[in-house]
Amino acid sequence: MADRQSPSLSNTLRSILDFILFSNIFIALCAVAQGLVTYHLLKVKPDQYVLALLFCSTLALYNFSMLLSKPKHPLKSSFKRVRWIFSHYRLTVTMTIIVVVAIMPLILFLSMPSLVLLAFLGVVSIAYNLPLFTLNEHKFGLRNIPGLKLFLIAMIWSFSSVLLPIVESSANQAVHISLASTILLVGKRFLFIAAITIPFDIRDLFQDKSFNLKTIPVMLGEKKAYLFCQFLLLTNIGLLLLFTHHFNADFWALTLTTTLAGWLILKSDFNKDEYYYFGYLDGTMILQFVLLVLFSLI
Repeated sequence: MADRQSPSLSNTLRSILDFILFSNIFIALCAVAQGLVTYHLLKVKPDQYVLALLFCSTLALYNFSMLLSKPKHPLKSSFKRVRWIFSHYRLTVTMTIIVVVAIMPLILFLSMPSLVLLAFLGVVSIAYNLPLFTLNEHKFGLRNIPGLKLFLIAMIWSFSSVLLPIVESSANQAVHISLASTILLVGKRFLFIAAITIPFDIRDLFQDKSFNLKTIPVMLGEKKAYLFCQFLLLTNIGLLLLFTHHFNADFWALTLTTTLAGWLILKSDFNKDEYYYFGYLDGTMILQFVLLVLFSLI
């Protein structure tokens, strides 16, 4: 009886995992975790509306991007994530509509500076996904500009998970965070997000070439792109060392997370499945917060 049940249990668990990863709920939770990392480092009480907005906007943006980039034959795609999204098309659209509707009341709780920042990020995100520009009768979006894709992704993530909590905390909780500290936090988050994003482009190297997307791996090549990842992470650790006056729990938690991210990147290659990328690599964003909490309890 146990032997008969185990395949069924395994299939059920795999279905749940597929739903969490491929529906983009997991990456939305990563955005929440990164917001919590910022609040933890600043020793500021988390704002529930900001965290809810991070979840909803990330889920909406990633679903929107996937639906917009629908291939001709999605169910025959080599990527399991694409096959899952379009075999659950109605569910994906429904979830996207729900979170977009949820965003409307959430923004009412934000200050005007936060709304301005959100408007800017929204415009950049739309320009990234939609072919709004025309050159020689060819339409293109910001992602098609050589080398800009990585910069935009890392900028959107670092601004939304670091700058938004800081701006809102300054407006509503009368918390003063210096410009230097803000730039440093945004910079370190930018480096971390950029580093764990590049392996996704390395995995999609041949596909990006066919679509004429000039990503970092397309321009540098696979080996140099991996080296660039490690350079970004080492720079991140260098900033931690340079601007840390006390080697406290936060320092060791962030350093360990960055080191683990570097190890995972070294282990990533074309043979790794999508669970490795969307689970382990993206999961370092959640791991960062978990380790910060655990180290603070020691």
